[in-house]
Amino acid sequence: MVDSLFTLMPLLLFLSVCLVLLWGYPVALSLAGVSLIFVAIGATTGMIEPIQLNFLPGRLYKIMERSTLIAVPLFIFMGLMLERTKIAEDLLDSMATLFGKLRGGMGFAVTIVGMLLAASTGIVGATVVTMGLLSLPAMIKRGYQPELATGVICASGTLGQIIPPSIVLVLLGDVLANSMTEAKSLGLQTDQVASIGDLFMGAVIPGMILVVGYMLYIAFVAWRRPQAAPAIEFDDKVDMRTVIWKALINLSMPLILIVAVLGSILYGIATPTEAAAIGALGAILLAVLRRKLTLARLLDVMRSTVKTTSMVFLILIGASIFSLVFRMYGGDELIRHFFTDLPGGLFTALLIIMLVMFLLGFILDFIEITFVVVPIVGPVLLMMGADPIWLGILIAINLQTSFLTPPFGFALFYLRGVAPKSIRTSQIYRGVIPFIAIQIVVLAMIAAWPSLATWLPAYVSG
Repeated sequence: MVDSLFTLMPLLLFLSVCLVLLWGYPVALSLAGVSLIFVAIGATTGMIEPIQLNFLPGRLYKIMERSTLIAVPLFIFMGLMLERTKIAEDLLDSMATLFGKLRGGMGFAVTIVGMLLAASTGIVGATVVTMGLLSLPAMIKRGYQPELATGVICASGTLGQIIPPSIVLVLLGDVLANSMTEAKSLGLQTDQVASIGDLFMGAVIPGMILVVGYMLYIAFVAWRRPQAAPAIEFDDKVDMRTVIWKALINLSMPLILIVAVLGSILYGIATPTEAAAIGALGAILLAVLRRKLTLARLLDVMRSTVKTTSMVFLILIGASIFSLVFRMYGGDELIRHFFTDLPGGLFTALLIIMLVMFLLGFILDFIEITFVVVPIVGPVLLMMGADPIWLGILIAINLQTSFLTPPFGFALFYLRGVAPKSIRTSQIYRGVIPFIAIQIVVLAMIAAWPSLATWLPAYVSG
């Protein structure tokens, strides 16, 4: 009886954590609290020895000494500082004027601005809220279909999940590095690595494919249903030379920062952590140039950075406790045997894991999935022959859908909070469905042609 219950305990632990999260309890406390309750149950019934928790302090210390995780607060600081300098407002105004005379032009403008903000800030919430406040009322006023307008804003706002510098890629790089170490301890013979810099480079081409996919869909809608994405009539007195010059000036600021951060990584001048420091300093300099830097604003950005970073690290600590208890019950062996015994090998295992992550995205945030699911399945997939960079990009694109999938997609919540009352929640939900489909198509493309994710890192590294 005890043996059969011991076999079920990993599954019961995972389901219990998901249930507690659905009740609305804080993520970090749910992960740690439920795990410790299962330790008490196991110790009482004699299934596990509590002395195994002695490994916990060492695990938590190793988390805090990881130098790669220093990039997290630095990139968060950079994104918050840029968001406070109102760069998005100027970009949207310039892009809307440039593309507005085309059918679907405002949709193109929002997508391009979303891409630039993703490559310079990487903060989904700030991007969606900013574009929702600035562009959604204007798009609705000019006759855009509400579903199309809300879908474009939500999808473009989530590009920060895949286009570097992305907090998701930083966290995934750290988790996959640990998974690779564990896989090597189990006998994996490989020299492959999945550093954060490799993931940044691997995400460039898939990110651009997503942007092109969004714009092709907008163009298709504008062609098939012109009334859903009409062109905008501007005053003939508008001087296009002035507009273009203003657009170039507004574009230059985020582009300089993008080149400084990503260029220093791509050319091997700086590590991702050092590039994050360059980005944080660059964001401060841009704020000074725009005369937006005040002591009050700096303190506000620093406070927000500390809060967000503390949340991420607290979740990471809770996830470490969960993963330790999961392994105490033999969950890692259970997962390994399950996937290695499947017919179809790596393809079937990857398909099931991608499907599970996609479904979990309906109820969980990307941070929980990264810290809870990836450490469990990562070593197994690497042992089965998955390329770590390819696997990381697949997971990142899959996690991006968690921001769009109803009913708990965070991008939907962000937009609902700032959207006019005339916009119904059902319209927002319907609007994101085509963009979720585009993301799934891109995910399938990366799965079918791994070189889309692995070519650029291999080319840069020679």
